Amino acid sequence: MGMSLSLVALSDSNIERILQDPPLVWQAIAPDEPEYYETARAEHAKPSLLSKLFGRAAPSENARDLEMSSFERLSTDLDKAWHGIHYLLTGTDAEGEYPSNFLVAGGTTVGNVDVGYGPARALTSTETRAVRDFLKSVDDEELRRRFNPEDMLAKRIYPDIWARDPAEQDSLGYLIEHVRILRGFLDQAVDEGLGIVLYIS
Repeated sequence: MGMSLSLVALSDSNIERILQDPPLVWQAIAPDEPEYYETARAEHAKPSLLSKLFGRAAPSENARDLEMSSFERLSTDLDKAWHGIHYLLTGTDAEGEYPSNFLVAGGTTVGNVDVGYGPARALTSTETRAVRDFLKSVDDEELRRRFNPEDMLAKRIYPDIWARDPAEQDSLGYLIEHVRILRGFLDQAVDEGLGIVLYIS
């Protein structure tokens, strides 16, 4: 299984809604699995100690479902290539400046709803355009030059495949293929004026 990073396109208005009502993130990232949303909604509705003491109602009682356009159902998955791509973009394991580090940082965390390995993050359409433009500025040849298996292993870049024989497993080719998938996804999201939600599961 392992840790895979997925991205879903979402309008700014729906991003604002999930930031205000985090259980709704499940309707964006797993629309065909309503049980995840229902479980998160039930957890979110549990009264806190303060609400019990002061008699406050749970804020989710009047929750409304997300209304998503067909374009907002656009999604992609970077499999386990996400951390390697982050390394190619920043030369680090978990650092770098936005937008180069967008796969591991930046945007806004969607509450405390655990969607696999912690909460999702949301990038507005403006932030998404900045990411798309940055990624277009770094071509495949530059990414190939930045590939350093020894440094990646030393920095514990996930997963531990970078020093394998290219004849048996082309780790660099795997990263470049997923960068191209990512570019295509971001182009579509930006063309439709959408932001994105990222999550690791």
